[in-house]
Amino acid sequence: MNETKTKWPGPPGLIPVTSGRADDANQINRHYLDRLMVEMRVIDARIPDLHTEIFGKLYDSPIMMPAFSHLNKAGIQDRQPMEEYAKAATILNIVNWVGMESDEEYENIAKYAPGSIRIIKPFADHHRIRSEIQFAKSQGAIAVGIDIDHIAGKDGNFDIVDGIPLGPIFQADLKAYVQEAGIPFIAKGVLSVQDACIAANAGCAAIVVSHHHGRIPYGIPPLALLPNIKKALQKTNVKIFVDCGMDSGYDAYKALALGADALSVGRSILKPLLKDGSKGVVSKIQHMNEELKQLMLYTSIANTSSFDPSVIHYMK
Repeated sequence: MNETKTKWPGPPGLIPVTSGRADDANQINRHYLDRLMVEMRVIDARIPDLHTEIFGKLYDSPIMMPAFSHLNKAGIQDRQPMEEYAKAATILNIVNWVGMESDEEYENIAKYAPGSIRIIKPFADHHRIRSEIQFAKSQGAIAVGIDIDHIAGKDGNFDIVDGIPLGPIFQADLKAYVQEAGIPFIAKGVLSVQDACIAANAGCAAIVVSHHHGRIPYGIPPLALLPNIKKALQKTNVKIFVDCGMDSGYDAYKALALGADALSVGRSILKPLLKDGSKGVVSKIQHMNEELKQLMLYTSIANTSSFDPSVIHYMK
C-alpha cells in the first residue's frame, strides 16, 4: 500500500506539517537550507582557494564523500559502486568515507582510496568494534569513527543490522576507542550541543553533525544547530563536519559559513554513481566545487579558513 506524502499547507514560507517520518525530516531539512539567504560582499573579492587541511593532509576541496554502506549489493552487473566512489575521491583528491562493510569489503575499497575514514556501527560486541578499528588502521585509514546515532530500532529496542545486534554508546566507550585507535576518532551523528561536548570531552578529534538522513523522528535540521555547536566547541581542536541534504555547492557554502570545517555529500551523488560510476561522481562534485567558488567569490571569501557566518540570514 502506497503512503500518502505529507502536504505542506499554506505558503512556501511556512514550516511544513510532519509525521516524523524520514521523508518529512528530509523535506524540512531542505526547507531550512533554502531559507538561508546570503548577502553580497564583492568589493576586493579574489578567486577563492578550496584547499582544505583535514587531519594533517591537504585536500582539493572541503566537500567529501559519504559513509555509504552495502552499495555493492545494488544489483548492478559488473559494477562495484563502493569502489567506484572511492576511486572518484582519489581522482578529486578529497576525503573518502566508508560505512558498514566487512573487513574484506573494506580492504577492497581501501585499495582505491587508502586514506579513507571508516565509520563503524555501535555493535553490542565491543570486541568487533575494536577489531574493525585496528583493521582500518592496517589499511591506511586516516581516521575511524562510530555511528553514535544508530542505536534505536523502530521497536524502541537497540537496533539489529544484518542480523548483528547494536548497543549503547557511553562516554567511557568513546574514551576507550579514542585511546586504542591511535589515529583521529570521530563521533558521527551528533545532533545536540550536549553530545558534541561529550564527544569532545572523550577526546574525539571530530564530530559529524547529522540526523543520518532522518533516522530520528522529527530530527532538527543539522545546520539549525551548527552555530551553537561551533560556539560550544570553539575552545577545542575538534573538527566539525556536517551532512544531510547537501545537494549543491551553495548548500556547501552555507554549511561552511555556519561553522563546518568540511561536509559530506550522500544522496546527491547516488544517482550519478549508480548510473555512470566514478565518472558521474567526479562530474557532480566538480560542479559543486564551481558553485561553492562562485558564492565565495560573491562574498569575498578567499579560502576555506575565512568563512564568516554573518553573511547568512534566515528568512522566515
